[in-house]
Amino acid sequence: MKHEFRDDKDDSLFVLTSFQGKPSLDLLDLDDLYKIIWCHHGKQSLVVDGYRITLQENQILFCTPNNKIQIQEKGNSLKASLFNREFYCIRDHDNEVSCMGLLFYGSSSAPVIKLGDKEKTTMEAMFLIFQEEFENRDHIQGEMLRTLLKRLLITCIRLIKKDEHIQDMSIKQVDLIRKFNILVEQHFKQHHQVVDYADLLFKSPKTLSNFFKKHDIHSPLKIINDRITLEAKRLLQFSDQTAEEIAYELGYKEPSHFSKFFKKQTGKSPLQFRKEKSVL
Repeated sequence: MKHEFRDDKDDSLFVLTSFQGKPSLDLLDLDDLYKIIWCHHGKQSLVVDGYRITLQENQILFCTPNNKIQIQEKGNSLKASLFNREFYCIRDHDNEVSCMGLLFYGSSSAPVIKLGDKEKTTMEAMFLIFQEEFENRDHIQGEMLRTLLKRLLITCIRLIKKDEHIQDMSIKQVDLIRKFNILVEQHFKQHHQVVDYADLLFKSPKTLSNFFKKHDIHSPLKIINDRITLEAKRLLQFSDQTAEEIAYELGYKEPSHFSKFFKKQTGKSPLQFRKEKSVL
């Protein structure tokens, strides 16, 4: 299965695929697509940012354009919707679906949610409607697909809010977590300390840290450090930049400070990490 909507006027792209065949798999190499990947039956192994994960039946994985993805084993377990910023900008439309900081850019690892029986039925129906809409080649097809994508995102947001760490929070509290995650994504190369983000949120560092601790969420500092580490790993593994160049890109004035940070986080020096990954 592969259905594609493309509008050359604004370069927007939306794809529905099961990753069967090379043309569909080549989409994973495009660096501007958001990806919602559903394992609708069985299980499927993938490599995300160099790390192998196994999607179980009825799990959905959310990936940003930053994530590097490889499908390890060919099969027919996956269904996915992929879209670029021109088709639907999650940042510009955050007031509509509020998926920034939860489904996308919510942590250093790509979020995974689990569908229950009811949600599985809903998801199957949505994908069928998507497929039907691809048969309507009229001037409002793009808008209809955007509406369906928005519905899909809202359904997933409702699911992720059922998480035990989130379901007891007020809307205002959930929004604080979202805003913090979004700010980290926007500024992790410039700001490495909790106080930087606390100032942007008009909170004290202590208030912010206590809030995350109370709700059993990773500390703000760990979230910041994990995001810096993830970007460092990506650059070491997928770029030709030197460790020194990466250090400067990530906001370190002294490359030695970056090397010390990276080793503390991973137990390996940047060069050792790159060497080990190049062997795989």
